[in-house]
Amino acid sequence: MAITAQMVKELREKTGAGMMDCKKALTETDGDMDKAIDFLREKGIAKAAKKADRIAAEGTTYIASEGNTAIILEVNAETDFVAKNENFQNLVKELSDHLLANKPASVEEALEQKMANGSTVSEFINAAIAKIGEKITLRRFEIRTKGDNAAFGEYLHMGGRIAVLTVVEGTTDASVAKDVAMHAAALNPKYVSRDQVSAEEVEREREVLKQQALNEGKPENIVEKMVEGRLGKYFEDICILDQTFVKNPDQKVRQYLEANKATLTDFTRYEVGEGLEKRQENFAEEVMNQVNK
Repeated sequence: MAITAQMVKELREKTGAGMMDCKKALTETDGDMDKAIDFLREKGIAKAAKKADRIAAEGTTYIASEGNTAIILEVNAETDFVAKNENFQNLVKELSDHLLANKPASVEEALEQKMANGSTVSEFINAAIAKIGEKITLRRFEIRTKGDNAAFGEYLHMGGRIAVLTVVEGTTDASVAKDVAMHAAALNPKYVSRDQVSAEEVEREREVLKQQALNEGKPENIVEKMVEGRLGKYFEDICILDQTFVKNPDQKVRQYLEANKATLTDFTRYEVGEGLEKRQENFAEEVMNQVNK
């Protein structure tokens, strides 16, 4: 039978599932509303939808590589308790394997892709939500490639709270690339080098530093020199090549790479939940929430 927009709307209101999921359920059940609801429940989608407005700012990061391709991803859950769960960890690994093999361009594209188990990524995640009992989201990922004379640096800190993936050319020594990844995990740089910083950002910082110097009562004729000196310190804070290397304070990261005849071309740093609203909850409440599920 023909599936109408009204039928999709009604099913969505009853289950909270997405429009495309509702349309698929009605199509699969020939427009039978009750069977469509059961279809969504069986897939875990109806239960998952009820959790859609919850805050999922915990979770883990993960890195995987194969040959000249690597992936870094973040998958979120509601609690750190679940993030350490074996089922959740297995889900993250399966997602990374799929993404690495299929290389989708975006999270949206990834969610629609079929996995080796026959379900879409979205269905796979929703089934896990139904089983684990928390909202789970594939938040972000980056796929990186390298040449044969290059190395990936893969570093997970605190069991995946922070992940850094670096791409270093000129050497196949992964330990060099990993050293730089560890440095990025510790100092959280924003850019590889100064030439990646936009002119607008530099000018904005220059104006701030100028006003700071003037407010300190410094004479205008020396303010410009002071600003340029402080701007250099700003670049040291945000550009990894200008930073003092954490494993050797006598070197800059640039010097460490040069000593190993290597060049850092790219890095990606993920920290779990950065930029997301955090749920205020203590550990005892978190445990009780698990017990009561």
